[in-house]
Amino acid sequence: MGLPSVMVPPLLIVVFAGVYYVYTEVMRFMSKSMVRNKVVVITDAVSGMGSECGRLFHDGGARLVLCGPSWDKKTVMWHQVSYYLFFLFQTFKPKLVLLDFSDMKNISDVITEIAECYGCVDVLICNSSMKVKAPVRNLSLEMDKTVMDVNYFGPITLAKGVLPLMITRRTGQFVLVNSIQGKLALPFRTCYAASKHAVQAFFDCLRAEVEEYGISVSTISHTFINAVAENGAPSQTPPIIPPQAYICSKLHTHGVSPSSLAQEMVRTVNRQNPEVLLAHPVPRVALYIRSLLPRFFFAVVAAGVKDGAVAELLK
Repeated sequence: MGLPSVMVPPLLIVVFAGVYYVYTEVMRFMSKSMVRNKVVVITDAVSGMGSECGRLFHDGGARLVLCGPSWDKKTVMWHQVSYYLFFLFQTFKPKLVLLDFSDMKNISDVITEIAECYGCVDVLICNSSMKVKAPVRNLSLEMDKTVMDVNYFGPITLAKGVLPLMITRRTGQFVLVNSIQGKLALPFRTCYAASKHAVQAFFDCLRAEVEEYGISVSTISHTFINAVAENGAPSQTPPIIPPQAYICSKLHTHGVSPSSLAQEMVRTVNRQNPEVLLAHPVPRVALYIRSLLPRFFFAVVAAGVKDGAVAELLK
């Protein structure tokens, strides 16, 4: 007796769902096993995205070196809790290092301290960033220098300090968490976009230079980090059917959540992707228009300066 045709679609859905579930579980297990025992340095573990990234790598058994300009009581308490988890689950206790890219005088001491934590560095994640939005006529040269220190000179100085450790072992990975404005410059973000273009170019050049040593370089370009998408208050509007809710969420959410960015960072480390772009369709289309129709793009951006809405949509 044959199977009724009406039962075929539900059975196919169940089969595909089961295969997808097994695939995700296998990939999640492999992602944890691939970072186990690796020395991972995160330059900004204080931010929401950095702390989420640290949690994921810590769960995977990585040996973490968490850097930040300051450590509050909450972060120190998390550090102490992880110390006890070290004995319970045999994970590694994260090490805390004070790192402030706006103060370049002590960067050599920081590099030495990072190297002394475990004697080597397997993955260096450069996710520190300073964002400034203002008309160019209102920005002082000191502010431009500070932004360049945090977004460019700091990460490349740290990368140059860690590079000999990786070359000696002929293995390692640099991960640059950069903004999409390293590829697409917008008004009122002159020094910020300039610093992001500069650091993107540096790591693109570095990728070709260190390939012969077995060292990989990955860059993640994302739109603005939308913490409201995760922590925002529930909406007071009446609920709508799921397809409409999905479409509305895609239309009204132009940023990337800290958890999504942290998960992509873990995937990038595991897969060693050279370049990743985290953006919704509008910024992606803007990148193509900038390359193929530059006059049209400049006209739209200039109009957006007067209107303001277009500039916010493209950021």
